[in-house]
Formats: sequence, structure tokens, C-alpha cells
Amino acid sequence: MNVEGFRRDLEAKPASLRALAGELEIGSPWGAVPASARRVRFVGMGSSRYAASVAAARLRALGLDAAAEYASAASASPGGSGTVVVGISASGVTEETVAALRRHRDEGSVAIALTNVPGSAISVAGTSVVDLHAGEEAGGVACRTFQHTLALLLALEDRIAGRPRDRIPTLLREAADASEKLLSSADSWLGAASELLGGGGQAFVIAPHERLSSAEQGALILREGPRIAAAACETADWLHVDVYLTKSLDYRGLLFSGSRFDDQVMGWVRERGASILVVGADRPRARRIVRYRGDDDPDVALLTEILVPELIAAALWARGA
Repeated sequence: MNVEGFRRDLEAKPASLRALAGELEIGSPWGAVPASARRVRFVGMGSSRYAASVAAARLRALGLDAAAEYASAASASPGGSGTVVVGISASGVTEETVAALRRHRDEGSVAIALTNVPGSAISVAGTSVVDLHAGEEAGGVACRTFQHTLALLLALEDRIAGRPRDRIPTLLREAADASEKLLSSADSWLGAASELLGGGGQAFVIAPHERLSSAEQGALILREGPRIAAAACETADWLHVDVYLTKSLDYRGLLFSGSRFDDQVMGWVRERGASILVVGADRPRARRIVRYRGDDDPDVALLTEILVPELIAAALWARGA
């Protein structure tokens, strides 16, 4: 792991997304998934499971039987005919995910490996492979692979829902433009945002249920890069489980906007004097605000907003390196 490589990986995000858009225009990588699929399971660990949880929730909203499971679970969903399972491992060698996908294959599921390394162990554990096309991550930290996992799971959703195939390539180009704007504007907000989020030695990342992966991955990248304590919370659940910390801690958080409960969170922030960086909306009680092109589109936000804590993590990591 190295911070210089990580920063280069982040700067390559727009071009990588545009390249993936081109790949998806050629054809759907999800041809092995029956159009009639109604039972879907995702298995993975860490970042892979974060992305899968959002994808599963979106499929449930369409009326499907869908769930994201820890690949390590001893009591997991059974496989069999009629079940589509996507095992997600960017490296292709995640032991728990390889084993879980192999079990589903042996039980008769349609078992698909989603990986950045075709030909790896997970590729032969399933019945087919989907390539993330994220390229090598020189920093040793999942960033483009996380973004591409979300993108390809959105493409899977569109295949099952019967939507036009050109929707996702268009969305990826919009997210690439948004990412480019965030990168080019970083000099105007990154220093202050890094001081806010990293100044207390611990950070909290909050996001709506529909984009909870942004909070989970954001907290992980702060732990993995600069090695500061960080935790994730769903926006409405924050009012039940994390609000208490604003009374006893130097509370510093990042709020990804978009929940109907944002105002309630910000009310407690004002009352308790907590420091909150808001991403994606103008909030009068925020200590700092970061906006970007397309941040009012939830799908653009899903693919783009994680770049804010990633850039903060890179800045804090470089400072401590």
C-alpha cells in the first residue's frame, strides 16, 4: 500500500469509468443471468459486500428475492436451480468468497464471479465470469474496483428489470464528469475538509440507506489509509444509535445528503456543536459543504460521492506518511 499510488488511482477514475462505459456499449456482461431471474444472492467481504448490499436492496425494491451475504457465513442461503449467485472479489482470491461461490455452483446455482482478475481462483469457482475492467490499483487500496463493482451491479439490475442497455453507459459518463469536477476543484475544499474530518483522531460517515455503501466504504478508507478510527451509520438510524456520541465526543462527521432525515440530524448537530462536512447539498448548519456536478441525481451520487472521503483519506495519509 502506498499513498502516491492511491492518489494516482483516484485521478484515473474518470478515464476508467469512461472506458467501462465503452465496454458496456459493446454488450451486456450479464448474459449468463436469465431474464426471468427472481432469486439473487450476492456473496463477498469488505468493500464487495458494501456494494452488494446496495444492489440487493435495489433488487428487493423491484420485487425480487435478493440479499447480500457475508461469504464467511456458516448459515447462508442454500443454492440450487432458480438461484443466481454473484461472488464478488476484486482480487479474485478472497478465500471466503471463492469457497461460497464454489458451494453454490455445486448446489446447482447460476454462479457468477465478478472480479478484476479473470483467470483467478474465483473465476474457476463459478460457472461464468464478469470482468470489472478497473485496471491495476497501484495504491493497493480498493477504489476503482469498488466503483466498478457498483456500476456493474447497476447494469445487472437493468438487465433483470428489462431497461434500455444504454442507460448505464450514459450514467457512467455522467459520473466520470462529476468525478473530474471533484478532482479539479479539490484545491478549494480538500484542505479544510481534511482538517475537519481528521482533526479529532476519529471520524463518522453517514449516508442514506439507498447509498449506505458510501458511508461504509468511506469509513473503511479512513481506517485503511491514514489509519484513523472511523465508523459508518445510516442517516435515520443515526438518530437512534449515534446521536449520543455528539454529547461526549469532539464529534466530526461527513454526511452524504439525500435522506429525508437529514434535517433532523443537522438539528442535533447545531444543538450539540458537532462538526459536520456535508456532501451533495447546501445545509446551513454544516461546517463545510462540498458540491459537485450531478449531485442531485442519486445514481450519479452513488458512483461519485465516495471520491470525497477517498481524497480526504489520501491527504491525511500523505500527512502522516
